[in-house]
Amino acid sequence: MGLWRIGVCAAVFACEAAEDVEGNEARAVIDDERGFCEGEDEPCGPESLAIEPEHDGGCGNHPATSEVVALEKDFAEWLAAAPPPAFGRATIPVYVHVISDDNGVGDVTEERVNKQIEVLNQAFAGTGFNFSRAGITRTRKTAWYNMAMDSVAESQAKSALRVGGSGTLNIYVANALNLLGWATFPWKYGLDPDADGIVVDRATLPGGTATNYNSGITAVHEVGHWLGLYHTFQNGCSVFGDFVGDTPSESSAATGCPVKRDTCGGSGTDPVDNYMDYTNDSCRSRFTAGQRSRMSFHFTWFR
Repeated sequence: MGLWRIGVCAAVFACEAAEDVEGNEARAVIDDERGFCEGEDEPCGPESLAIEPEHDGGCGNHPATSEVVALEKDFAEWLAAAPPPAFGRATIPVYVHVISDDNGVGDVTEERVNKQIEVLNQAFAGTGFNFSRAGITRTRKTAWYNMAMDSVAESQAKSALRVGGSGTLNIYVANALNLLGWATFPWKYGLDPDADGIVVDRATLPGGTATNYNSGITAVHEVGHWLGLYHTFQNGCSVFGDFVGDTPSESSAATGCPVKRDTCGGSGTDPVDNYMDYTNDSCRSRFTAGQRSRMSFHFTWFR
């Protein structure tokens, strides 16, 4: 179901995008306070902006719709040409890089690191993936400790600390500015191997101080991205959604734990219990079968 929908959605999405460009070549770019149209080669109008999720302090992984269209079209073609196994298994070595300031402020204990690995294994049980701690590094460097997404600090820290190949998970624990965490998608590895991995705020590890987000689920969420998943609210209520057939469409990120929330109608209540939403850690508890399949074939292709 999930794999079939990827092919259908990618084809439909690509066709609609092409028709929109043909019919709107002279259309002016509309008011775009959030900057979603910056750098786009194609006209950008209300339809595009309506399905772009806002950055809201949760996770930094918000790919533009135009990027998703192109990627999913390619993925559908690859899948049709050479389908990978529907369900793979892998033990993923994990290196945890704990970064604190020059005086050691922000360091986390061995116990919390080990507990985070346990949380990953609990969350991914049944997906075919398990995680084995391969090593830990500790670095005192204030310039890296206060880390923003796509910053010089991130680039320098990863270049210096990252170990392993495409199938090795590197987790960077720092004072993540403005976000709880972010990740690289698997298809990005070949373009910039040094950047690969996930970053999580130290306060999100088990026993941390991030209220409602301190039991390690942020890392679970980011590893989901690292294995190829989008947010459940990707593309809002459109037919395309997150390109997984068994996650109901969701117009925007959910917070708290609104169990009866239904923002799109027709496809089922919002998947607020899914690890790829923004709800409280205590609310999120599952991946779907479609997500498991998607992670499996992306791991096979890219990792």
